[in-house]
Amino acid sequence: MHFTDDSRPGGSTRGFGSPGRPSGILPWSGLRVGLAFGALLATLGAASPGLRSLVSGEIEAAPEAALPLLDDEAVAELPVEINERVRYWVERFTTDERRTFEEFMSREGVYGDLIRAKLAERGMPGELIYLAMIESGFTPAATSHVAAVGLWQFMGPTAQQYGLRVDDWVDERRDPIRATDAALEYLTWLHDRYDSWYLAAAAYNAGHGRVDRALRRQGARSAEGDADLYWEIIDDLPRETREHVPRMLAFTLLARDTDRYAFDIEPAGAYTFDRVWVPGGTPLRIVARALDVPTSRLRELNPHLVRGATPPGGSYGLRVPVGDVAQVVASIGGGPWGARRADD
Repeated sequence: MHFTDDSRPGGSTRGFGSPGRPSGILPWSGLRVGLAFGALLATLGAASPGLRSLVSGEIEAAPEAALPLLDDEAVAELPVEINERVRYWVERFTTDERRTFEEFMSREGVYGDLIRAKLAERGMPGELIYLAMIESGFTPAATSHVAAVGLWQFMGPTAQQYGLRVDDWVDERRDPIRATDAALEYLTWLHDRYDSWYLAAAAYNAGHGRVDRALRRQGARSAEGDADLYWEIIDDLPRETREHVPRMLAFTLLARDTDRYAFDIEPAGAYTFDRVWVPGGTPLRIVARALDVPTSRLRELNPHLVRGATPPGGSYGLRVPVGDVAQVVASIGGGPWGARRADD
């Protein structure tokens, strides 16, 4: 995320170019579809495997982290308005940007269950998962030209404001778990400010200062709901931000009906791991050698360890492939990088 007018996070410049005025597309007037989170889960998701934690070679048996079952009345819902701007992106994602959509949806298989579960825990609309897709394409290593980083594209100062560690050893903007918690906290703050998920998404991209100024310039006041208020000020938002919500809505609509458009999507494996406590300064290559896996596999599980090693100092919880904890302990437990108790 990036912006210059306040200290809160905004959006990256990654994504698709502004379309200008679409040609040959008639506006769809007033058609609005309420997309319940439960319907989204039925289409896209299944229960996610539990994340397990190991401390000093002992697995803490955590129950499977199945997504919560919610009553229809309790499900947070994002109103989805289908208008000219949204239809433009629907057509883009089914034609010249089709392959991009398919790639992003495949990557959603890695982090989708994790993000949806956290959204559900907070009572937030499940469709907000596609904000992360637009921000980074579900890529923890994504970096914008203004140095916004990670799945949710945080700038450094804002990341630290929301409790993320950013230093020479650890950059939690790249951690899909920690960054998601921070992003949802920020989105909640924005929603409390505007009482509108559309405006919250716009402010997440551009910064709340720009949204505030757009509202003041338009003198925007609406009794029709958040969707109407957002569309009233859209032309006063930065060029990229104008397309942010329409892209999110287009992703939402297409993701609910991928079979209809014959998308070729092979979901990647879910982000699951066990955790082992190792001393500070443990190189990932040492652990990879003990497990007989590529070092790149441990980098995938620990994208926040920017120097390829745990940070110096006390013990650090390293994520390893599920089922490999005992092998790590047996292989390196007695060596210079052996596992040890967190309180040793």
